[in-house]
Amino acid sequence: MPRFKLTIEYAGTRYSGWQIQKNARTIQGEIDRAVRTATGRSDFELYGSGRTDAGVHALAQVAHLDVSTNVPAEQLRRRINDELPADINILAADRVPHRFHARHDAVARRYLYQIARRRTAFAKAFVWWVKEPLALDRMRGGARDLVGMRDFKAFAESDQPDSEAPAKSTVVLVERLDVVEDGDLVLVSVEGSHFLWKMVRRIVGALVEVGRGHAMPSDPARFTAPPSGLFLERVFYEGEPRDVPIRAATPLA
Repeated sequence: MPRFKLTIEYAGTRYSGWQIQKNARTIQGEIDRAVRTATGRSDFELYGSGRTDAGVHALAQVAHLDVSTNVPAEQLRRRINDELPADINILAADRVPHRFHARHDAVARRYLYQIARRRTAFAKAFVWWVKEPLALDRMRGGARDLVGMRDFKAFAESDQPDSEAPAKSTVVLVERLDVVEDGDLVLVSVEGSHFLWKMVRRIVGALVEVGRGHAMPSDPARFTAPPSGLFLERVFYEGEPRDVPIRAATPLA
């Protein structure tokens, strides 16, 4: 049975996250349905590089698909896309060796969070509008304090759902944490080995509190940023370049 690496973009606004759930519409569930229709098969495996929560988006989520088919990868991609809703799109499908695993082979993940400094009529679903002025120098100082191998227990949501396996450790390597201006947006880019449940949103929440002047960089995280501004930007594998520039997903002029 051939294995395909799928690179997927999606707007998560209408979905209850990546993973298939009973009585909920999810990204994986929509792709699963599309694969069944496109291939006529039900005996296949679709495995993502990681989960995104309800309302969270992806610019390049990665999954591997094991399905018995003689259809070439590009034709399979087009057939699956024909069955998907407009807010989910398979960007690429590549035939890969069976030893490739979308989750276990990932060496790093990069998330992008978009904070809007003005009200927007068009990008509300993809930003967090913060009305108060933000001191970016303070935010950058707080970001520097979070880079490295650290215990991020204070940034992990404690009431994780039953479907989530408890984390064995709250120690995470954050390799990069940048705060960048892009027009009317403030972009927070976080790159690391892996992330705890809601960790990125709590980091952003803490940095915004610091930027507002409501907290010190050393204070524990107390606020979780909304999911609307969060994108899974990239999943990196061995040998892939990591010097990808930080850019807005939905620019505000």
